[in-house]
Amino acid sequence: PTFFSVMANRFSDIELREEEGIPTEEFLDSCYAIVPVLDKLGPTVFAPVKMDFVGNIKKINQKFITNKEGFDTLQKIVLHEVNAGVAQVRNSATEALLWLKRGLKFLKGFLTEVKNGEKNIQTAL
Repeated sequence: PTFFSVMANRFSDIELREEEGIPTEEFLDSCYAIVPVLDKLGPTVFAPVKMDFVGNIKKINQKFITNKEGFDTLQKIVLHEVNAGVAQVRNSATEALLWLKRGLKFLKGFLTEVKNGEKNIQTAL
């Protein structure tokens, strides 16, 4: 078994809601489950990435816990912030989601390079 195969919360296990989108709580749980990977990869090299990653997860979670039923999907959070005119405000959940998506994409790219045999961290990054 690998770290990823025994994770309690995986993105691949999230069931999309047909009309509503991505369940917020399950998404956040899967994001939190990735954090230990950053420590294993290099607590020094990945410290800024981890700090940014965790900070964005917390911003989305803070929005979610203000109205768990109303914000049960990421789409509902974004639509609420767009309609309220705060989606582009610094530290909004929408901005945090954008940066979290970028962080996940970066991490996926890095891990893909490692999986494909790249031994040099700088090159993989």
